[in-house]
Amino acid sequence: MKKIGFLMVFLSSFLFAQQTIFKFDFGGERAESGFIPITSTSKFDKKIGYGFMDISNLKSVDNGGNALTGDYITSDKPFYFSVAIPEGNYDIKLTLGDSKGTSETTVRVENRRLMLDDLKTKEKEIIEKSITVHVKDSIIRNQNGTQIGIVKLKPRETKYLHWDNLLTIEFNNKAPKVCALIIQPNKTAKTIYITGDSTVVDAQYEPWASWGQMLPYFFVPKEVVIANYAESGETLKAFEDRHRIDKIWNRIKPGDYLFIQFGHNDQKYGNSTKSGYRKRLKEWINKAKQLGAIPVLVTSMNRHDFDENNKIVNTLDDFPSAMREISKEENVFLIDLNAMSKTLFEAMGPENSKKAFVYYPANSYPNQPNALADDTHFNTYGAYELAKCVVKSIVDQKLPLSKFVSNNYKGFDPNKPDAVEKFHWPESIFMESLKPDGN
Repeated sequence: MKKIGFLMVFLSSFLFAQQTIFKFDFGGERAESGFIPITSTSKFDKKIGYGFMDISNLKSVDNGGNALTGDYITSDKPFYFSVAIPEGNYDIKLTLGDSKGTSETTVRVENRRLMLDDLKTKEKEIIEKSITVHVKDSIIRNQNGTQIGIVKLKPRETKYLHWDNLLTIEFNNKAPKVCALIIQPNKTAKTIYITGDSTVVDAQYEPWASWGQMLPYFFVPKEVVIANYAESGETLKAFEDRHRIDKIWNRIKPGDYLFIQFGHNDQKYGNSTKSGYRKRLKEWINKAKQLGAIPVLVTSMNRHDFDENNKIVNTLDDFPSAMREISKEENVFLIDLNAMSKTLFEAMGPENSKKAFVYYPANSYPNQPNALADDTHFNTYGAYELAKCVVKSIVDQKLPLSKFVSNNYKGFDPNKPDAVEKFHWPESIFMESLKPDGN
């Protein structure tokens, strides 16, 4: 009997994972027809494949009326809902609001990937919003779906929310109120695959952040999805050796994009632009073109290093210039984040620009007895400003992607950075003072 029971649980979980559409009604016990009821006690259970990461602060509110929109889940702390789901791109329709009050919700996915920011609803207003998300695992499959390899993850990556075979959605802000969500596959969106290091990675822990995890916020859902494969400490060679690029080669489709930003760690490990950097860049460019994808080179942004005249000092040797040269030689798009970051940081000034980097007094975060003063890595504000630089270059150069830039982008001038005091980012629950790999 135990074997039969285990088999039934396994089959139930397996069949759930094979579904193409997932419908969840958040709130009380009553649920809309065809929807799975999610209450404040719906803790994640791997046997059924969905639920909340932590239920300790959740609250179910039922206002009566419509089964789907008359009730919701809320909390005074960030809360996380996970679904076991196959690798791929997905559209998620979110129903948010309060039929008897107001709400204020920020939505992120996986490792703090920004999707919806400070979304407010008026009294008794219910709204629907869509986001498009890339879900990945570490298995490399061929076109038939057969496993042919695996990405060599670092130990710290095993704790990340984006390699765990789950889609995890973070609900945050002052009054997040979630009524329902529907998840369904998206087979047509153009995918932007991002490769790079700790300045690009989807950083899981506050206060660290990168421009890669801010980028989804600026693109139209259903049309474009961001697939960030960057990881801290990586060089071009290490990205190959760990089979991260092989994972992308076996997923990328004609019309997709490959963003490439490397330099910080290639320099750190004593490499020069002549020790394989140029050769590998050209190989990646040619491979992407062969697969029908569009390669885009991104020069590495500057570090926080000023001279006596308050001008940024180049600490990246000839890596940015090498990438500029290769973009011309290979006739590919270039986002010159190195040049734009110089303008941005100089506009901020030596002292004020520290507010874009991980500079925090001791005890600002848990287990942080010493002050943080990192001249390479960014906080959420700095990452957001750099993401706007990336989007600005896409728009200004009229890349084909520019027609999919959303209304969240309202133009940007690196000479006039956004005021840090006006930047909105309710912190997630995951915090760590340990510096990421790389420098």
